[in-house]
Amino acid sequence: MPPAIEVRGLRVERGGNPVLHGLDLSIEQGMVTGLLGPSGCGKTTLMRAIVGVQKVAGGSVMVLGAPAGSPALRRRVAYVTQAPSVYSDLTVDENLRYFARVLGAPAGAVARAVATVGLAGFETRPAAKLSGGQKNRLSLATALLADPEVLVLDEPTVGLDPVLRQELWTTFHELADAGATLLVSSHVMDEAERCDRLVLMREGHVVADDAPADLLARTATPTVEAAFLKLVDFREPAA
Repeated sequence: MPPAIEVRGLRVERGGNPVLHGLDLSIEQGMVTGLLGPSGCGKTTLMRAIVGVQKVAGGSVMVLGAPAGSPALRRRVAYVTQAPSVYSDLTVDENLRYFARVLGAPAGAVARAVATVGLAGFETRPAAKLSGGQKNRLSLATALLADPEVLVLDEPTVGLDPVLRQELWTTFHELADAGATLLVSSHVMDEAERCDRLVLMREGHVVADDAPADLLARTATPTVEAAFLKLVDFREPAA
């Protein structure tokens, strides 16, 4: 199958300074691809370019065979930002019904989204009274309403406890098993093993694009963090 996302020569500048340096990347369909790297390495900028909301200086980004941001992609691609994108004064059900109308989601979409993210029983609770993890789930639920083919998730597990993180990653793989393509960013290297494929970034460059097991074998390291450090030839600063 052709890739779900294809990036070629992508350049992004901010204030005249390069952020992404002619980046090339392909994301396969029906997989959970992890986008990992330290804060400030360009992960969010890349994701914004993929969903078509980032001004670029050069290169191309194709998603499902169309230029990123094309009107035809608006229901086929969903983007979940780091901050929960819901209305605090509305209940879970009210938030989802509002976004369902905006997206023109089919009947039953709200109930399916609630079940998928594990918020059954919380439909009447105001978003302001949800925990951080529940708000993240609600944001994910709004993204799922139109049954998107591509999900771009920017650090969706940041600040969550291990149990909630595990539950969300289980949900991500269930969505991929059903045919969706997920690009999930994180700066937590131990989440790498939960991905089907890894893209490691540093300072606006891709330093690795491989399956986790293949990456460890290629670098002869026991962990993804060790592999990352070896790939960037990390050295402790002199005392």
